[in-house]
Amino acid sequence: MSRKKWIFSKFDKEYAAEIAERYELSPFAAVLLASKNFEDEEELEAFLSDESTFLVDPYELPDMDKAVMRINRAIENFERIMVYGDYDADGVSSTALLYLYLRERGADVQYYIPDRLTEGYGMNLDAVRKIKERDVDLIITVDNGISAVLEAEKIKALGMDLVVTDHHRPGDTLPSAVAVVDPYRKDYDGIFNEWAGVGVAFKLVEALSDGDEEVLEKYADLVSIGTIGDVVPLKSENRAFVKIGMEKLCGVSRPGIEALKEVTGTSSHSLSSSNVAFTIVPRINAAGRMGSAERAIQLLLSEDENEARMLAEEINQANVLRQQTEMKIIAEAEAKIEKNKDMIYDRVLVLDGENWHSGVIGIVAARLTEKYSRPCLVIGTEDGMGKGSGRSIEGFSLFEALSAVSDCLDHFGGHTLAAGFGVETDKIPELRRRINEYAKGIEMPRPSLKIDCRISPKYVNVDLLEEINMLEPFGAGNSQPLFAMMGMKIEKIEGLSQNKHTKLLLSKGETRIVAMRFGTSPESLDFIQGDTVDIAANLDRNEYMGTVKVSIIIRDMRFSSLEEENVISSENIYEKFRRKETLSSSECEKICPDRDFIGKVFRILRQGPWSRSDEALAFRIGDDGKRLCAVKVSLDVLEEMGLIFRDNKNKRIILTENQSKVDLTKSEILKSIKGGVSSVL
Repeated sequence: MSRKKWIFSKFDKEYAAEIAERYELSPFAAVLLASKNFEDEEELEAFLSDESTFLVDPYELPDMDKAVMRINRAIENFERIMVYGDYDADGVSSTALLYLYLRERGADVQYYIPDRLTEGYGMNLDAVRKIKERDVDLIITVDNGISAVLEAEKIKALGMDLVVTDHHRPGDTLPSAVAVVDPYRKDYDGIFNEWAGVGVAFKLVEALSDGDEEVLEKYADLVSIGTIGDVVPLKSENRAFVKIGMEKLCGVSRPGIEALKEVTGTSSHSLSSSNVAFTIVPRINAAGRMGSAERAIQLLLSEDENEARMLAEEINQANVLRQQTEMKIIAEAEAKIEKNKDMIYDRVLVLDGENWHSGVIGIVAARLTEKYSRPCLVIGTEDGMGKGSGRSIEGFSLFEALSAVSDCLDHFGGHTLAAGFGVETDKIPELRRRINEYAKGIEMPRPSLKIDCRISPKYVNVDLLEEINMLEPFGAGNSQPLFAMMGMKIEKIEGLSQNKHTKLLLSKGETRIVAMRFGTSPESLDFIQGDTVDIAANLDRNEYMGTVKVSIIIRDMRFSSLEEENVISSENIYEKFRRKETLSSSECEKICPDRDFIGKVFRILRQGPWSRSDEALAFRIGDDGKRLCAVKVSLDVLEEMGLIFRDNKNKRIILTENQSKVDLTKSEILKSIKGGVSSVL
């Protein structure tokens, strides 16, 4: 699969007009709000509200009263408290939040964050023993603990107490603790439960402070970083947390956060929730991925500017190392796919490599899922065991898939779109076969792109940005609006930054706009001057020398004349062919090219090395997408006949020196299609 399906938001025009009138909004802003399909008026009003009032009474959460009572007793008796956190941005910010609050209350408090590589996620028995050696009386977990059933028993046996605060779903058995505060407990029926770990930790702090709203002002920066980092829906209290947190982050924040902003070149003036997600969060995560998360929490706790700057530089370097390690593994994974070309047509990609760094395999899985448009499992192997991480696309539950093949696995856990697991190295081929067998019985979803609304380029201006900004903060559940501009003519294409990026001059009628396509060179762009395209784009604010302009950032492009359903259907037929599945007679008819059709494809290729997509090739021969599968088969046949060479390393197709006439009746590929059987590739 390559093309994403564009899904246009549906909304009630009368409801949009009603919103515009009631809240005195522009028609355009009202349309954007109506497209979000709020469940009720209260949710809409909460979305528009600037009030920071807490929406959920923390004592509605199960065991909150018990947690508060035990923690207050520990503070009063000066018992030693250990905050047990996690190594990602949510866990680190949760730990810093609770540690700082308890320290301010005069508690004897320490923190413990497990090592990602040697201890893994959550509580472990060795850590419990180490904590006991520090004369700890009470352990409070943040962002973990709901599955620590064995560890809870050990804690009790060692004479310590345990309070769990977590946001992950409980199993059949809750840990035996003084209190288990988790919004996904079956006995919680409140109006909201989608907090990040830091959100639940904050609800504990809120309860401990008797609902003092100043605590949110004080810790909103930490709460917002963890909330953004854990990609929970930005609605209800999460939206309030991030809204208030961004105000603090845009001002003068903690020395550690200011140092991170400095090393990333992030201006407080231009800081947004998206900036936090792509600059601050990855660096906090990198500390735990590429070493110890201790550096990250020290950074958030630091009160010394020089120390903070040193730690920020160190964490920034860890992020550089993370990126390098990630790219190395991606290159090795793609080399494996290139070596076994049929693998790319698997419904679920399963890739493994020796000593692939377990701290980045989840990111690698996400990158490969995005590139190949299918669920992906990435496994790092060492000493006969594999540690795996998977990512999926909406509509295919990775957790259910792993459950179906659980007898192949040592252990697994996760949710619909992301999961982790362990597997013996010699069972990886069986895992690959079984999970693809499972997927065969499911209609595999196609990645989609949600378009908020169509817009004419003549309405793109600075005033429009102000209307978009009222929807901030953007994040999960409230993504930055994506606009479709249809039927745009390409007037000019220009490469930037040594052709790493492309600037396009586009027109429609009398209106001209400039748009950017980052990460794509003009040579690899599917389109040329004169083509008519549809673009899906975000609109960003660009301020330079006091002048504000609108930046149009292209997220996806397609030929206006290629029918989306035709392209998708055709790609599905070709993938079925490559998986060696039997084709129907109508599918055989669509996919099988005759000599004239192959000749059209070949004549385009003779014009020079081809570095664009198969879809672009279909467009150049005048197809509307219905026979994209035949274009792909034509390339396979030309390669089989020795007329072309696919230079996958440089992503291009070139003609071979052998350009003599060939007898297409000898093509085994064409014979297999005409015989109504599967591919022989």
